[in-house]
Parts: sequence; C-alpha cells; structure tokens
Amino acid sequence: MNSPNSDAVVPPRHVAVIMDGNGRWATARHLPRAAGHSRGVEAVRSTIETCARRGVEYLTLFAFSSENWRRPADEVSLLMRLFVSSLQREVGRLVENGVRMRVVGQVDSLEPELRRLIRDAEDRTEGNERLNLTVCASYGGRWDIVQAARALAKRAAREGNLSAIDEQRFAAELAPAFAPDPDLLIRTGGERRISNFLLWQMAYTELYFTDVLWPDFDADQLEIAFGWFARRERRFGRVESTLSRP
Repeated sequence: MNSPNSDAVVPPRHVAVIMDGNGRWATARHLPRAAGHSRGVEAVRSTIETCARRGVEYLTLFAFSSENWRRPADEVSLLMRLFVSSLQREVGRLVENGVRMRVVGQVDSLEPELRRLIRDAEDRTEGNERLNLTVCASYGGRWDIVQAARALAKRAAREGNLSAIDEQRFAAELAPAFAPDPDLLIRTGGERRISNFLLWQMAYTELYFTDVLWPDFDADQLEIAFGWFARRERRFGRVESTLSRP
C-alpha cells in the first residue's frame, strides 16, 4: 500500500528503468528462469500504471539489450515469445490508459511477427498523450551513438558544412530523440552500472540503484525511488549559489 503522502512527491518528468533480476528471482525460488521473466511482466504493468497515475510524462524501459543476444538461444527465444504475448495481451490496456508506445533499437533484427505486432501497437497507441512509453529492444547506447554519427556525417557530407555538427543536431539523430533526457534512472537487482543504456542521454540523470529484484519492484518501490529523487539537488554543472538563476 502506498504511503498516504506519496502523491505529494512530485515525480520526475522522464523515468528510465533497467529491469534486472528476473533470473535470480526465479533461481532463489527454485523455479525456471522463465518464471522470473513472466513475473517481471507484472512489474512492468505496475510501473506503467503507477507512472501514468502519478503524472510521469515519459517512461523508458530497457527490455532487451544488443548484448542480450549472447544469452543461451532457448532464453532468447523465450524472451521473444514473451515479448510477442505481452504485446498481444497488453496493447488494449495501453489504449485504454492513454499510453503511447514506441519501440526503439535494431528492430530489423527481431522476428517478422514481432515487428508486425510492434507496428500495430505503435499505430493503435499513436494518438495517446497521457504517458509516452518507450521500449528499448535490441538496443545499445553505443549503437545509438554510432548510427546517429553516421546519419549526421551523411548530412554534413551532402551539405558540405562540417561546422553544422553540434550537440543539438547530434541528439536529434538518436533513436529516442522524441523524448527529453531522463531525469531518473532506476536499476533493480543490485548492480551499480548503466550497462550501455542511453549513454548520451544520461549525462545529467540521477542514478538510483536498488537491491530489489525486478519481479518484486512494485508501486511502493517506485514511490521510494520518487522520494529519493525529490531529495536530490540537480545542479547541471552549476554551483549551489546559481541554482535559482535562469
């Protein structure tokens, strides 16, 4: 149950999440890893619903990294099937809750049926404005930077103007360019690293790490993270005496 004062905490505008610990959650209970991944879907649903209710504008979930392709083939196959079944089951709920969903990453590397479901989910939720949900699949921060650099280099060569390359134009070529930089990163599962996630975008993101495994990360845990974020003093490179200045 949420704390009576939890809704008084102003949530971040953009929350990014590394959902870690599904396998360890299952192993600790002597269950197959598949059980952990399936239970993790419930935590995803809870996080989406809580963020929508609390007024978070953007939620970005690291669902499957480019490095995850190195996992055992049977686990990768399971994750892809779970992705398919989740899209089939959850897209109606997203529409009802006013959630717009986008998937970013090397989508062409996914199976044709999954790509079709992604396109359908993006089309069906395109008009929603309550919460912008981004699912990063077959995504890596280094890949994102490289593909942006290539796109910008092609434009510069075509226009013959290298001086036009700046941070703003570079950021516009990144896969999730439609979203502002994350205010808060949450990583569950006890690891203290960002694992090639949104490398460019997290220059000034507040990093919140918790030992709670992802299947156990519920609305109360999310409110704890929001409370931690509310106590942070975000300086963006400035000193304390200048924080009130524009």
